[in-house]
Amino acid sequence: MTRWENYLAAAEKIIAEYDGSLPLHHFLKGFFKQHPYMGSRDRRHISQLVYSYYRLGYLYKDEKSVQERILLGSYLCKAEEADNFTIETPADIPFNKIFPWQEALSADINPEVFSQSFLKQPYLFIRTRKDKQEAIKKLLTRAEVIFEEWGPHTLALPNSTKIDTIVTDKSWYEIQDASSQQVGHLFHPNPGEAWWDSCAASGGKSILLLDKEPKVKLMVSDVRSTIISNLHMRFKEAGIRDYTSMVMDLTKEITLERRFDNIILDAPCSGSGTWGRTPESLSFFKKEQIREFQQLQQSIAGNVVKLLKPGGSLIYITCSVFRQENEEVVAHLENTTGLKKQEGGVITGYEKGADSMFAVRMS
Repeated sequence: MTRWENYLAAAEKIIAEYDGSLPLHHFLKGFFKQHPYMGSRDRRHISQLVYSYYRLGYLYKDEKSVQERILLGSYLCKAEEADNFTIETPADIPFNKIFPWQEALSADINPEVFSQSFLKQPYLFIRTRKDKQEAIKKLLTRAEVIFEEWGPHTLALPNSTKIDTIVTDKSWYEIQDASSQQVGHLFHPNPGEAWWDSCAASGGKSILLLDKEPKVKLMVSDVRSTIISNLHMRFKEAGIRDYTSMVMDLTKEITLERRFDNIILDAPCSGSGTWGRTPESLSFFKKEQIREFQQLQQSIAGNVVKLLKPGGSLIYITCSVFRQENEEVVAHLENTTGLKKQEGGVITGYEKGADSMFAVRMS
């Protein structure tokens, strides 16, 4: 067998063994550890073939073999591996078949364009801080990294960029998708206001908030202590020290006596707006999970809004493209809490190499 035929055989083996229980990049790391004779170039080409396969989603899922779909995926993704194989491509490819649940999309999502976006890896985005964008651009240029300037605080980089080795001062920037950065337009903070980032995860949106107004009184929470520990580390690197934190399960009754002027709820969701980064998710997701996430979101949102001060605002966010997780949850909150949507909606990143999200401010 030629070297490229060996790559193809390895990719088929990985796809046969992978069950979706781990993120694909973790599974690949374990697979290559078990095959130490594969060098870095081998690992790169095999990984590219595997990812190209999963970027096809449901396209020709029942009509073509795994090998045929690997090769077609490599061709459609314009991967360099495609040049090493003979590939038969259909004359009229139904790209809308990549994403099968188009009837479930939010109304402002273009189904065909969204489907076809899976064939391209999104960019790595950084949000620059402390007026360091020009300094960072100089460092990127010196390192011969191609980048695009998307705004006064936003740079788009190739996804493989090792930004931490180029910009060593972590307080100069945050890794944050361009669409996630746009959520900050819904934050209208004033000094002294009490803000609660209720599902804070690693704290990216809290840092965005504090960069807009450092004098808010911030509380952050999440369901696991390990998540909060990671947040503490990220805040330390960002130079943020004045905040409080709690480990909280928001699916249960909240006994906290504090009340807040504004609550950020970046709700647990399908993550479907980010699947361009993890295309394997598309092949292992089940449609009935959308309803499960919706029920979870409604439960959590119903609990957290009880801690809003009169006249306060809820910023409801998902990284989902599904109507049930987005507009339908907002409608449910309007019907059950008295809050009304004031601004926001779908943030379409799929046309420009970013994630897609949903974010509204309600009061």
